[in-house]
Amino acid sequence: MSSLSFDPNGVGIKGTLFGLPAEEQSASVILLPVPWEVTVSYGAGTALGPAAILDASAQLDLADPEFDCAWEAGYVLREWDPSIQSTSTNLRKTTTDYISSLEEGRAPDPNDPAVKEANQAADQLKTSLKKEALNHLKSGKLVGLVGGDHSTPLGLMEALAEHHGSFGILQIDAHADLRPSYEGFEFSHASIMWNALKITEITRLVQVGIRDLCQQELDLIRSQPNRIQTFFDAQLKEGNHEGQPWKATIQRIVETLPDKVYISFDIDGLDPKLCPHTGTPVPGGLAFHEAVSLIREVVKSGRTIIGFDLNEVAPGNDEWDANVGARVLYKLCCWSAASQGKLKYFEG
Repeated sequence: MSSLSFDPNGVGIKGTLFGLPAEEQSASVILLPVPWEVTVSYGAGTALGPAAILDASAQLDLADPEFDCAWEAGYVLREWDPSIQSTSTNLRKTTTDYISSLEEGRAPDPNDPAVKEANQAADQLKTSLKKEALNHLKSGKLVGLVGGDHSTPLGLMEALAEHHGSFGILQIDAHADLRPSYEGFEFSHASIMWNALKITEITRLVQVGIRDLCQQELDLIRSQPNRIQTFFDAQLKEGNHEGQPWKATIQRIVETLPDKVYISFDIDGLDPKLCPHTGTPVPGGLAFHEAVSLIREVVKSGRTIIGFDLNEVAPGNDEWDANVGARVLYKLCCWSAASQGKLKYFEG
């Protein structure tokens, strides 16, 4: 960091990510906040995630024994456009009524005004985020995204495809998110990976922790073994029960990834005791350090993390989810910076 007055052992700077100096020019990692949750179909609150993570992050201690001055690479969360959250809030009112009608037996209708308006707004958001991400990528920054629901990172993925060419996605999630659409919404949180696979530069999707999916998604996974590799949570747990070391498991997972990797981290991929207020919690999932060791192994294998997202953090009525989310985000920032040579890490 360029600010010589900053004390990493002292009190964090109020209102900045991890309490660090918010200096975009010197920061290695730029994070785009996207407080958006138009299509969430169960619990709400993820639009409040970026602000909650920002607030919780200031009390995070910065030292990490795996890095040489983990904070020095510089991590900045940009100020968000208030129109994103206001648009999300307004659209959410109409989509909630529409979704309620489906729960009462109505068939999904892609021509419903609420659906058409939501799809149009999501497409505009995607285009705007792609443009913003490309500007930062061209400036040599590593770009991440903080949602919001899991529909949000599509524009970033498109920007990375244009900037980097081919890459693979490592998805940590409870859900497969491979529905062609859900409830009529083309850009549903349940369709992010279906939409991602439309990007031809994405050569591989590796899913970890999946434990909730529909038959259509399972059929797709089985029909495309060369492009989609899914490590179901039940299979991971079975291997653990049979004595397979987690180190060997994550090495097997990482071996399926190409050289360039994008990490898409839905917080519900973790054990729900770590994220009880997330929109669609599912029993099972990864422990915090299991997820971190997987990210670490990606870097230590020599692969490069070209970008990432963290989504579905809903603060609830306390700071626990945001507290966990802030720590996941710090690990994503540090290991992503390390993979690009912007931060020194210790071997072993």
